Amino acid sequence: MRRVLVPVLVVLAICAVSLRAAQEIPDAVPKAITAWLSLIDHGKYAESWQQASATFRQQVTQANWEKALGQARAPLGALVKRTVARMTSATSLPGAPDGQYVVAQFRTEFEHKKSALETVTFMRESDGTWRAVGYFVR
Repeated sequence: MRRVLVPVLVVLAICAVSLRAAQEIPDAVPKAITAWLSLIDHGKYAESWQQASATFRQQVTQANWEKALGQARAPLGALVKRTVARMTSATSLPGAPDGQYVVAQFRTEFEHKKSALETVTFMRESDGTWRAVGYFVR
C-alpha cells in the first residue's frame, strides 16, 4: 500500500473524524476539489502543486511532490470511480492554525486497486480562494 503525505497536514488527514465547529460548505469547494483531483488523475502533478495553497508549497517542494505522488499513484492505475464518502468543514483542526477548512474523503476505485480512501484537505486562503493543503491516499 502506497501513501502520499503532505507533512504539514498529516495530522489533519488522520484526525478528520475529530473536526469541530462544522459549518456549511461553500459551493466553490467541491468544484475546486474536483478540479484539483482531476489534475492528479491526469498525471499533471506539477500543475497540482502550482495550484495548491501557499502553505502546501512551503511544506513540500514541487520535485518532492511530483516524485511522491508519482510513486503513490502510478501503481494504482487509472481512476475508475470516485464517490464522496464525507465532506466536513471546520474552523479549527489539530496542528493547524485557525481558519476555514474542508476535509473531503472519497471512496475511490482505481484500475489496480478496487478500494482506496482518498482524503483531501482544502483551506480558504486570504484572497478567498480555496486551495489544497493536504492529500492522502490509502
